[in-house]
Amino acid sequence: MTALLEVEDLRVAYGKIEAVKGISFSVEAGEVVTLIGTNGAGKTTTLRTLSGLLKPVGGQIKFNGKSLKKTPAHDIVSLGLAHSPEGRHIFPRMTIEDNLRLGAFLRSDKAGIEKDIQRAYDLFPILGERRKQAAGTLSGGEQQMLAMGRALMSQPKLLMLDEPSMGLSPIMMQKIMATIAELKSQGMTILLIEQNAQAALSLADHGHVMEIGKIVLSGTGQNLLHDESVRKAYLGED
Repeated sequence: MTALLEVEDLRVAYGKIEAVKGISFSVEAGEVVTLIGTNGAGKTTTLRTLSGLLKPVGGQIKFNGKSLKKTPAHDIVSLGLAHSPEGRHIFPRMTIEDNLRLGAFLRSDKAGIEKDIQRAYDLFPILGERRKQAAGTLSGGEQQMLAMGRALMSQPKLLMLDEPSMGLSPIMMQKIMATIAELKSQGMTILLIEQNAQAALSLADHGHVMEIGKIVLSGTGQNLLHDESVRKAYLGED
């Protein structure tokens, strides 16, 4: 069976500096796959390239069997690949509800949109309670919930999450991770970048460790979680 996402020998450069140096991995439908690694490893660059915000200098990206090589970013969203970016990038002066509606900008099914807004409120009750508030009044964790809810509004086949717990309190981080686990249980396919390697690998079916633009280790989430080198480098254990 063909994987939902296939990345083969992907290379991405900023000018003469190659940030991603020929990585290959795949994501099967219904899986959670995580990329872990230190800052500067190329993880965010990879996601930005998959969503069409950056153009690769080499390699192949196939989504649902279709090459994304010449596909613009808005068409990639319409194919079913949604990106919740690092830093959230919500619209602070707009209401929570209007931010969610922006996630459905390619859709015309009004009843479906209303149903998915309610689904976002079911996932994140605090958003429903404050739906008419300006998004900028939310805490960092609540803004992350909104960014994830907005990404889900495009009805993605694959949801890409870039550092969803960054800068959050331990309690809020647990809430975000519990939501990702809930989405997984509902069958959502997720590609996750997460600074908390233990939380990410605990959730993931498969994981890939990136260092300086390359994948240096791959395995199941559980195998990587118990790998001695991973534990020393990313889990803070001696």
